Order: sequence, then C-alpha cells, then structure tokens
Amino acid sequence: MTRVPFDPDAIRTLAAILTETGLTEIEIADKESRIRVARTAAPVAAPVPLQPSTPPTAATAADVGTAPNPAGSSGSGEEVDHPGAVLSPMVGIIYLAPEPGSPPFVTAGQTVTSGQTLLLIEAMKTFNQIKAPKSGTVARILVASGTPVEYGEVLMILE
Repeated sequence: MTRVPFDPDAIRTLAAILTETGLTEIEIADKESRIRVARTAAPVAAPVPLQPSTPPTAATAADVGTAPNPAGSSGSGEEVDHPGAVLSPMVGIIYLAPEPGSPPFVTAGQTVTSGQTLLLIEAMKTFNQIKAPKSGTVARILVASGTPVEYGEVLMILE
C-alpha cells in the first residue's frame, strides 16, 4: 500500500474555513493531489411542535394578507375539515410571492380559479407551485411568507 503525502497545514486551514463558514465539507484539488475535509453537522435540538396557542412567527396582518390565525398555523380541526382547506402537500418553506418585493400570488378576498398558483413551497432547493384545487374566494391565508410548514398543514381557506 502506498502512502499518500499530505499537508497538515492545508488540512488545518481547510478545517478553519469549515468552522468560519459553517460548511460541512470542503475540497481542494490540483493535478497531483486532492484534499477533502468533512465534518458532521452540529447536533440540532429536536423540533418542538407548535402548540395551538403559539403563532408560527410574529408576522403582521399585512404580511399574511389577513388577520393571523389565533389558533396557530396548523389550524383547528374545523379548518382541516373545511371543504375549502388548502393543505400543504410537503414539508418546506412558504413563499406568498414569486420573488422578494413582488406582490403576492393571492390576497384575502381575491377570487381564484382552479389551477391558479396560490403560493410556493421551497423543498430541497426546488420551488413547488401550490395551485388552487377549486375555484373560489380566498377567505383566509393561514401562513406567512418565509415560515416553515409541515405536510398536511392548512395553508389557506377557499370559500
């Protein structure tokens, strides 16, 4: 077995860069050698489920497009059972507008048609369009832009 020469100073420098930037791995290569330094991510505390009395963020009514839901973002049983409830099909981050500074896709009180984009959910660096399952009027928007959502969480109510 041949021994591969390595540069301890280069490894220390790369490890310092990992620490400074929060990256989990870094690699440098040239014609004759390659050095890869990796570390495991720091353990994260287990997520605590939102209590019904805890809103997801301190979003204002203007951010959400309607008054915040006092029952929390996951909605009450009544909202989940509502025939116009739009549920999250995935875990991700909500975006109510196509890009920062743009107007939202929909606002409370707006009439929408079946298949119209209501919002985006970013999951695994992919922006997924969430479309209206039916035509109607947006009665309530229960999520704020930039907040995380869970699978099956009520996003908005269509009447």
